Amino acid sequence: MNYLAHLYLSGESEKMLVGNFIGDYVKGRQYKSYPDEIAAGIVLHRRIDHFTDIHPLHKEAKILFREDFGHYAGIVVDFIYDHFLAVNWTSYSDTSLRWFAKRSHSVLLSNFKHLPLRVQGFLPFLIQNRRLESYATIDGIIQSMHIMGKYSSLPSKAPVAESILRANYETLGLNFKAFMQELIHYVTTEFDVTLELPLASGQQNP
Repeated sequence: MNYLAHLYLSGESEKMLVGNFIGDYVKGRQYKSYPDEIAAGIVLHRRIDHFTDIHPLHKEAKILFREDFGHYAGIVVDFIYDHFLAVNWTSYSDTSLRWFAKRSHSVLLSNFKHLPLRVQGFLPFLIQNRRLESYATIDGIIQSMHIMGKYSSLPSKAPVAESILRANYETLGLNFKAFMQELIHYVTTEFDVTLELPLASGQQNP
């Protein structure tokens, strides 16, 4: 899963959110040097990634991107899943995506000293460009993929990913919804995470 999903699956704990957000940038046993709740968030991040990597639905989605992205297909699917989470946000949260993004930004900034240097470097750009909110559009998620392709080993084929996404949009959307249901069950039952589920009335808080 990508940034938005990891932040969402952290539940109500601010320190857990910090750990879950930085999980990719803390290697091996380095997590033990963090405060306990942040360390727990890092461990949660790793468990979410493992659950995702071995899940049949995630593997099924990767098939669509494997020819063009090889073993990076899973990373592409993680971006795509964040898009569908943002698009269907009202099905997963009783607050707006904008409010959630602002809260996440505030928590990360207030814990800036705990962020690895690489995260400190890109966080201002993520906030300034409202990257989390941009995931709700295809252009936004493809732009994020393009940026990652420039600064990482992810193949710079964002237009190819966009073409595949648009051609298989409904299939990938259904795949995500089925997968997310199982992931939420896993996180809430195995890690005692409490999520801000939608209100019974279907209305959102500001």
